[in-house]
Amino acid sequence: MLDDLLSLTKAGAPLSRRGFVVTSLASGFALAAGPVSAQAITTDTGGLVAGEVKIPAADGDVPGYRAKPASGSNFPIVLVVQEIFGVHEHIKDVCRRFAKQGYLAVAPELYARQGNVASMTDVQQIIQTVMARVPDKQVMGDLDATAKWAAGDGGNAAKLAITGFCWGGRIVWLYAAHNPSLKAGVAWYGRLVGQQNDNTPKHPVDIATDLKAPVLGLYGGADSGIPVDTVERMREALKAAGKTAEIVVYPDTPHAFNADYRPSYRPQQAADGWQRLLDWFKKYGVA
Repeated sequence: MLDDLLSLTKAGAPLSRRGFVVTSLASGFALAAGPVSAQAITTDTGGLVAGEVKIPAADGDVPGYRAKPASGSNFPIVLVVQEIFGVHEHIKDVCRRFAKQGYLAVAPELYARQGNVASMTDVQQIIQTVMARVPDKQVMGDLDATAKWAAGDGGNAAKLAITGFCWGGRIVWLYAAHNPSLKAGVAWYGRLVGQQNDNTPKHPVDIATDLKAPVLGLYGGADSGIPVDTVERMREALKAAGKTAEIVVYPDTPHAFNADYRPSYRPQQAADGWQRLLDWFKKYGVA
């Protein structure tokens, strides 16, 4: 059976459901995220329907986490794109925060075919053995499938937004150039430039002219992994393309400043970014 699956994969055939490495979400925080800070925010499920879901994709079911108000329907939809650590407790909590605001928020596990990072203790292991193997094309397809699924789960397909963090911040920019039905996006400290290869053929700075929805970018001025000069390159590319977008750079602020479970958390900047996000979605009709 394993030999048959490998031969199908090498031949380019779709993976079967057995091709999904991750078939259900882990609980708690990813081990590689390190010790969890006492300031980690926990949003309760009161008044919500929240929990793991299965999202049908072309080659099987992608596990994900969904939160929405317990009553009502036709909710605006927010696709929540994971950090490098996958859909762990922080991303689940972000979904619940959106649900408290009246959204249907759903976070698909976009590493599902490539590997389970929940129990990995080393960030470089995640990058090299899982993240680097995830094709952008696959991610775009899974997000399309998630948006379709959410519309059938009480969401309003005409009010579709996306937000993402770290690895997911980059994906926000790409998805805004991919889906013409998207109304708005907010990218939190997502990489803007990088090497091109088969899995990542383009980066945000390369697709500035292709944006189909307004995007707000939130960045830290002291982010060692995303130099400010690359943020300025993106700002200039957006300006030259005449696209509706805004980039906010918080001075003396590190990467992952919204990650309240990590030492990088900056409460003031995180709160400001969250309010800007809500205002952005409202301004462009996703509320």
